[in-house]
Amino acid sequence: MANDMASVINDEIQRRNGELSSINMHIHANPELAYEEHKAHDAFVSTLRSLGFEVTPHAYGLATAFSADFGSGGRLVVYNAEYDALPGIGHACGHNLIASASFAAFLGAAAALKTSGQPGRVRLLGTPAEEGGGGKLKLIAEGAYKGAAACLMVHPGPGHNLPPGIHGVAFVHMLANVKMRVHFTGREAHAAIAPWDGVNALDAVCLSYNAVSMLRQQIRPYERIHGVFRAAGDRPNVTPADCTVEYYCRSATKRGAEALWERVRKCFEGAAVATGCAMRVEPLNSYADVRPSRGLCEAYVDAMPAGTVALDKPADILAGSTDMGDVCYECPGFHGVFGIDTKEGEANHTKGFAAASGTQDAFERALECGRGMAAAGWRVLSDDAFAERVRREWEEDMKRAAEGKLAC
Repeated sequence: MANDMASVINDEIQRRNGELSSINMHIHANPELAYEEHKAHDAFVSTLRSLGFEVTPHAYGLATAFSADFGSGGRLVVYNAEYDALPGIGHACGHNLIASASFAAFLGAAAALKTSGQPGRVRLLGTPAEEGGGGKLKLIAEGAYKGAAACLMVHPGPGHNLPPGIHGVAFVHMLANVKMRVHFTGREAHAAIAPWDGVNALDAVCLSYNAVSMLRQQIRPYERIHGVFRAAGDRPNVTPADCTVEYYCRSATKRGAEALWERVRKCFEGAAVATGCAMRVEPLNSYADVRPSRGLCEAYVDAMPAGTVALDKPADILAGSTDMGDVCYECPGFHGVFGIDTKEGEANHTKGFAAASGTQDAFERALECGRGMAAAGWRVLSDDAFAERVRREWEEDMKRAAEGKLAC
């Protein structure tokens, strides 16, 4: 039965190569920023409807989200389609490939369900604004993943960081990221006539910057702190009264990132006291750590061509943070990585990676991942014992997460 369904999945993805390629090229050629992905949204809605799927545009209260569903009863498997780009450098994180892989997985899993005639549901969820906008956080709040037995997606990364013959990695842990904007308020004064009348918010910014830089000596090797000045005054002869910085604090777990932020907060508080400024903290859309389901990862590896996907992560294949981490706290999750080739070995968030994500070779690799995700999703839908194992392991992992421990 498993081999039969693998053939059904492969045949369907091959049969829909035209639609998949069209979506992939359209998204890559029309990069859109977070919450502005109207062309990508409309292209997906139109294509899915032409294929006979039930589609909800502007889903869950988000103008550029959509939801396409197939099947009834049974368990629910969700595939995330990301499609937002980066300012100035387009699809330098390859979200067109993420969308294509998830689209292929959805088509394959839907075909398996249709052929089998058994209960079960698959959903292709258009998830806007991963690049700093926290789109999945809003989808979570609106119940997009409620009751899901699994959620799957893959992400492209730099192929040169993979061992020879290995095209991807299944079990990929990514850092939690607490994001904060800090506003310092002082008092304006003429910097030449009466500087003693001023309370300099830029001084507070600079003091806090140096304090954070010193703190970096005392943090764990996997932790990261980085920030920028958002507002630092307008003219040299006016004492800056309103200055703003934005900082990210990353650690291996959500609990660890929150603890790191509390240490960073003291740097800002101390700078405010030293300069006499008021301080206000504005929380941004923080991301939890990615906690992969071991069972889903193993099923994905089993479904991929033998020896091409490693179960565990080599160093440096994909770092950073993503709102898929928060989905892993809602249901069992899979966030595998596949490598694409860049001309000069560039990694994500570069122009070279954007160019590579538009190649035919990268598209073919995304489709291969889609086949693997469809097979893993089908196993969740059709194998009661496997689905129970995935659910039980996730519940145990949520206990570990509450204690600040890594996924295992």
